[in-house]
Amino acid sequence: MLLFGEILIDRFPGGDVLGGAPLNVACHLRAFGCAPVLVSRIGQDAEGARLLQTMESAGLSTHGIQLDSVYPTGVVAVHLGAEGHRFDIVPNQAYDHIHPRLARMAALAANPEMVYFGTLAQRADSHRALRHMLRATSGQRFFDVNLRDPWIYGERLDWSLRHADIVKANNDELDRIAQLMNMDEPDAETQARALIERYQLCGMLITCGGAGAWWLERGGEKISIVPDKAVDVVDTVGAGDAFSAVFMFGRLREWDMPLTLMRAQQFASAVCGIRGAIPEHSDFYEPFIRQWSVDG
Repeated sequence: MLLFGEILIDRFPGGDVLGGAPLNVACHLRAFGCAPVLVSRIGQDAEGARLLQTMESAGLSTHGIQLDSVYPTGVVAVHLGAEGHRFDIVPNQAYDHIHPRLARMAALAANPEMVYFGTLAQRADSHRALRHMLRATSGQRFFDVNLRDPWIYGERLDWSLRHADIVKANNDELDRIAQLMNMDEPDAETQARALIERYQLCGMLITCGGAGAWWLERGGEKISIVPDKAVDVVDTVGAGDAFSAVFMFGRLREWDMPLTLMRAQQFASAVCGIRGAIPEHSDFYEPFIRQWSVDG
């Protein structure tokens, strides 16, 4: 598994949490027994040192992490409110300047079955690194849409859709994609079908917060999942990343789609019950791994 994009510090009112969607997904995959390789760039600063230490403690490879002597490690200020989270994403961070040749070398060495990439790290120079990296890989491509104003560019979204096999978005992002791509389909399912056909995708995965999620495959029926119980939510940061990690793990393990969605939903709900996107202790994962081992 190869993951490309931002790793950064999420600055909450109560303190800092290490994050960035690719790092969150990679940490989960490592806990599940995979060997993910993360391609990103951090500053030569205290925050970067913390991120490297966290990765090493989690057993993650750091071979794809580039060090930058000019730009700082990425920081996002997270503001919590009654209507959800608001993010202040600082521009011109180290992850905006991932080096293309080094990214390509990491991809060639990894030879992954699946490649994960998102939107935020494409807002500046790193888009070129992603292009080089994808040309060096043949694995299935999982595009995790993560739209954050003002860093939304229609042409790069279009490029990403054209180079994806599977696209994951939340229901609001799906509607935004349809607008940006000048589509006039009236509802979410017809929007997803139109995108699948336009970009020849294998399928689309749409998360809907507390209402669950659904999957639509090219030429197939919509498959939906809803949470099986009420969740005591601490915060929802990283819930989508948790869902992505289990979904990709399920694809690699060849679980059927209803089972994959159910397990992804259960794990994402559990992550909503902790502060931040990554559990502090590895025993958080043990009930899931044990159950998956028993059930196959």
